[in-house]
Amino acid sequence: MDMSTPTPMLDEHHLPTDAAASQALAQDIAQSLSQAIAQRGQALLCVSGGKSPIPLFKALSAQALEWAKVSITLVDERCVPVGHPDSNTALVLQHLLQGPASAARFIHWIPSSYTALAAPAAWADRAPTLQAWADAVDAALRPLWPADVVVLGMGMDGHTASLFSQAQGLAQAIAPSNASLCAAIRPPHAPHDRLSLSLGALQSARHVALQLQGAAKRQVYELARAQASTNRPVSLVLHRPAQNVSVWMAD
Repeated sequence: MDMSTPTPMLDEHHLPTDAAASQALAQDIAQSLSQAIAQRGQALLCVSGGKSPIPLFKALSAQALEWAKVSITLVDERCVPVGHPDSNTALVLQHLLQGPASAARFIHWIPSSYTALAAPAAWADRAPTLQAWADAVDAALRPLWPADVVVLGMGMDGHTASLFSQAQGLAQAIAPSNASLCAAIRPPHAPHDRLSLSLGALQSARHVALQLQGAAKRQVYELARAQASTNRPVSLVLHRPAQNVSVWMAD
């Protein structure tokens, strides 16, 4: 569904390389977190998984910051055990919570006792368990919300976090009436059921940073920037009035 909205005013940062973009974004995140600590005594950072953020995580982990006053969590997680190769939690623990950043508090999403099913159950059977996990994430994040910084990525299909077009659970996750911070999602094509920050949670964050890599994703971003559409859920974040979004990319 397309929505008639004006082109958003976004704070775009164009760097010469992806490495330079990661380094500049890491410095910007550290500055925002430092300001939050100075103002409120603590800070909350939400990060994306996948392989693309690894250079950012390594640059960010080396930043001089009062990491003991920072809580770190995810924007989404695949419903897999922490030791699974597709676990976003494992990626963050390995690449971000290192060096100075190891002093930060990490907020887990998937119960440590979880063992993956041999085959996914029908959504109607699986959704109640996932929703219970989403409710637990909501309870853990609620006292710290709104997040000071949310770092998003974007897929070639225009999804962000685990808000996939045509996903089961998407309608609830993006509904204006949904006050929950976390939602249960089953993507139409990507593997694994997911937990994701809801659209409302993303829209209420103090600052959102979107990092893009590659010319192909730039084209998807331009489409999302031009028109809000549930076909490209990232556009719903970009087009919210007064949303503080910065976009980081290499030219």
